[in-house]
Amino acid sequence: MRRVGLLLLGLLLGCGLAPEPGSRELTVMMGLAEVEWRVMRERVFPPFEAEHGVRLRLVQAEAPDAAKKLIAMHRAERMEVDLITQDILQLAPLVQAGVMEDLTPYREAIPASALPHLVDVGTFDGAIYFMPYRPNVQIAYYHAEKFKAYGLQPPQTWEALLAVAKGFHEAEGVGRVLLQGTLTPNTTTQVIEFIWAAGGDPLVLNDLGSVEAFTFLQRLAPYLAPETRRADWNTTNAFLATESVYLARNWPFGIRLLVQEAGKTQINVYQGWRGPKRQAHVLGGEVIGIPQGARQREVALELMRYLMSKPVQEILVSSLAWPSFRSDAYGTVEAWQAPYFAVVQEALKQAHPRPQVGYWAQVDRALTGAFREVVYEGQPVQATLGRYHRDLQRARERGR
Repeated sequence: MRRVGLLLLGLLLGCGLAPEPGSRELTVMMGLAEVEWRVMRERVFPPFEAEHGVRLRLVQAEAPDAAKKLIAMHRAERMEVDLITQDILQLAPLVQAGVMEDLTPYREAIPASALPHLVDVGTFDGAIYFMPYRPNVQIAYYHAEKFKAYGLQPPQTWEALLAVAKGFHEAEGVGRVLLQGTLTPNTTTQVIEFIWAAGGDPLVLNDLGSVEAFTFLQRLAPYLAPETRRADWNTTNAFLATESVYLARNWPFGIRLLVQEAGKTQINVYQGWRGPKRQAHVLGGEVIGIPQGARQREVALELMRYLMSKPVQEILVSSLAWPSFRSDAYGTVEAWQAPYFAVVQEALKQAHPRPQVGYWAQVDRALTGAFREVVYEGQPVQATLGRYHRDLQRARERGR
């Protein structure tokens, strides 16, 4: 997400409001957009502050920066953060550096309705270091009126996806099916889903499933929307809203932006297409952690429980269109939201986190590099993947 600038500069610098006399101050680090901070400040945090006599000092930090800051504080033995919500892709470095408190003794705080995969992702060697908070999963958005006009159905398989892409291209002379192709982690996520759908392993990359996935992507390439090269999580919503693309996968936050705010009620959603082996979804999202040496540890534990509670999760679902890790937190969604969240919940059941390895930066470069060469440049699939496979082997050896 595009993060907040001047509005939250004070938060980024750690300049929250001064606590009232006699109150305690709890420092919370999150990476949120402006509208998300607004909901937190106006609806989520005030009841907790009033009940516990505490003032929350809010610090804006993106996931990679948050990890670096916490590790530096831990090494200096000057921990200034009491609670963090962190991207599930940035957990291993914090655990490996010994930054996070073992939350296993508070396992009972996890509700029975919790999404199992989000519990698992915060568990390392049998110990719980992060509590579930906010899952995320990509779903497929499609322009129902355009599909109807051309007699097309939302594709359920790869071959149907190719046929739909060809159909729009032939009818309008330009591609209307979008992939997120900015050669950033946005691209990585979608490439992993194609590899998994063919039974491949993104850490191997030259196995049969990976070869099949990239071979299909090369077949699809001529019919993709030209906006693919500029498409990420943010611009994808803009392309859908302006009707320059008719089919794309993206995160659920687009539901509110497109349907409610932009009035694009003709945009529907479904889980998406399956590959030769299965339908695949990468589990994204955030979890809650408490650093070792937190100065307000006990209150931080209470805030952890509060953020996991059903009332708070219902606020996040209804106000921000965030999926919830609790299956029982969807009872307050508005009627128009219900069919969209039903799709999200089904997709979450099939979502899995990407591998947690210390050399992920090299994996990311390999996947986006292979996408560029195969999809954009038309390079041979097996030779290209073989070269990147060797790069990953070397990265894995260095990481041992």
